[in-house]
Amino acid sequence: SPIWPRIRRATWLHGWRQWAALVSSARQVQFSTSCKANCIAYRLPSKDYAGRCPLRILVADDDLISRRLVESALTKAGYAVESAGDGERAAGALCSQDGPRLALLDWMMPGLDGPAVCREVRRRHSQPYVYMILLTSKEEKSDVIAGLEAGADDYLTKPFHAAELRARLRTGQRILELEDSLVEAREQMRYKATHDPLTSLWNRGFILDHFQRELQRVRRERSSLAVLLCDLDHFKTINDTHGHLVGDEVLRESARRLLASVRTYDAVGRYGGEEFLVVLSGCESSNAQQRAEQIRKAFAQRPVNTGCGPISITTSIGALASRDWTSASAQTLLSEADAALYQAKSSGRNCVVLTKPAAEHEAEEEPRVTGPPLRT
Repeated sequence: SPIWPRIRRATWLHGWRQWAALVSSARQVQFSTSCKANCIAYRLPSKDYAGRCPLRILVADDDLISRRLVESALTKAGYAVESAGDGERAAGALCSQDGPRLALLDWMMPGLDGPAVCREVRRRHSQPYVYMILLTSKEEKSDVIAGLEAGADDYLTKPFHAAELRARLRTGQRILELEDSLVEAREQMRYKATHDPLTSLWNRGFILDHFQRELQRVRRERSSLAVLLCDLDHFKTINDTHGHLVGDEVLRESARRLLASVRTYDAVGRYGGEEFLVVLSGCESSNAQQRAEQIRKAFAQRPVNTGCGPISITTSIGALASRDWTSASAQTLLSEADAALYQAKSSGRNCVVLTKPAAEHEAEEEPRVTGPPLRT
């Protein structure tokens, strides 16, 4: 009989045995405890930039049979598998906000080839890291170097051994977990560096930096902002009478009431002790007094429930609008707000004082003080 049909048949059987071995061995993949979160059977999400979501694998190959075999093997091994038949779809899936974090890319594909997909993904610096493995029959060192320099993390030649593929996928998972841990640690450090540990508000350093940047922005856009400096009245008495733990409860509740009284794009920070700094964007003098009065009422209307029972609290507020102080620096505005706060304290506390430049004060017989009537 002719020899070429026999050779073609032997070659086909050899390739089929390779894929059969891959399917059979992939069924016995055992994930380590640290990788259980990425297995469909456990349905436990894995951490990434935006939170916790399952790790998925993209298989990109224009050969339908090869792609289906790999999909089947990886699905039975516990992976969440997505597929793409060309490079453009693969790049679109990997560059999406919630795309797979692990990818098996065939080198030769229509549209974009494997290295081109790698280059496209690496250009998206804002996305979570994607671990990409190139699959190809190219064995030359120059090809390996070209694939890795294009942005691939690993390189696997066809036909490949199932155990080797499994090991390389585990390597990719470990690297992604390490990258997620580093991102999480970085975000925790960033949070601690910018937030007050007791109230979870912006800390003094961040709120002052935000105020300076926001002041530059509103003046550049010829807009205005309001600065409110709030101080809890008789807070030392609360600490001396009920203890500092109760005082901490009062501070945390005060922070919650402040956040509930402002818009999502306004900024609230702990300025120091029982003082809070509020920056209201796009706020004129006419609105600053009203907004400050709303915050004052949010404190005075109901007591704070603590471990020692309900405690009534009030706050004094010094306020100003940046449009009234066109040439004043950020430090000057803070000094003026602090002086207005002192005036509110001197006026009996639990009130709002809106301050303006001296030229405007001369035309007014009395300062603008709002709040409940003074007790006699």
